Amino acid sequence: MQKRRSIKSTGIPENILGYLMVTPALLCILLIAIFPIVRTFSLSLTDMKMQFPDAAKYIGLNNYVKLLKDERFWNATCNTLFFTIVSVAMELVIGFTMALVMNMPFKGRGLVRAAVLVPWAIPTTISATMWKFMYHDQFGVINDILLRMGLIDQYKPWLGSTLSALWCAIIADVWKTAPFMGLLLLAGLQTIPIELYESATVDGAGRIRRFFNITVPLIMPTMLVALIFRTLDAFRVFDLIFVMTGGGPGNSTETLSMYAYTMLFRNLDFGLGSAIAVLIFIFVFLISLIYIYLLNIQND
Repeated sequence: MQKRRSIKSTGIPENILGYLMVTPALLCILLIAIFPIVRTFSLSLTDMKMQFPDAAKYIGLNNYVKLLKDERFWNATCNTLFFTIVSVAMELVIGFTMALVMNMPFKGRGLVRAAVLVPWAIPTTISATMWKFMYHDQFGVINDILLRMGLIDQYKPWLGSTLSALWCAIIADVWKTAPFMGLLLLAGLQTIPIELYESATVDGAGRIRRFFNITVPLIMPTMLVALIFRTLDAFRVFDLIFVMTGGGPGNSTETLSMYAYTMLFRNLDFGLGSAIAVLIFIFVFLISLIYIYLLNIQND
């Protein structure tokens, strides 16, 4: 039987061999990710309109200057930040509560863990359509329930009001993604040794003290990872808003992704739409750096 050749038998240094082995994956990333980013940035420096692609010319940073003076851009930015901060904060609280409950020993725990993941498993477009019908101003079940409970005196157009439309989208997003946050935090809870709780109990520590002195510090790295995923996903929200409100009413639910879509595919302004996409990439990159910095501090 022929023996396997060792790394040393190839005559290639290990560091060079490592680079050679990851080269195919790096080329795929270059073609799939980096090239579109570079292409989008180059388009953002032009005034390209899809109606007249041959008439496009280089205009430098004019698109970015135009966006900084655009009230609609800042409105979309505020909507995006509000949606991200509120939804992620609610998902963290609800998801952490779900994780604590699912981590307790009780009969049927496996069934409960499977059941809470159902909302997260539903495709976003389907769950958004479901919530859109539930919020309907004429035959929506939410209006019917609130009316029967005496909390409202008539059916209300929840998605047609500038005051409530964004909150309705946030509730739908929290319903869908809080189980995902709970699943990640549950994995972190299960890595905490039970001996720590037993020792703290012997020393006289109560439930609240054990929670803040053991659970919270040890689950913090997992919590930061979960927050990274959810914050980046919420900041780039598109499909939920697109299906439920389309950015309306009156652009009250328009996010940066929705604004970029409108400029690119409805107005066919590839220059300005690409500039918005580049700014979204920069925002997401900065958010990632902040979380990675906090995660490194936590690990140190």
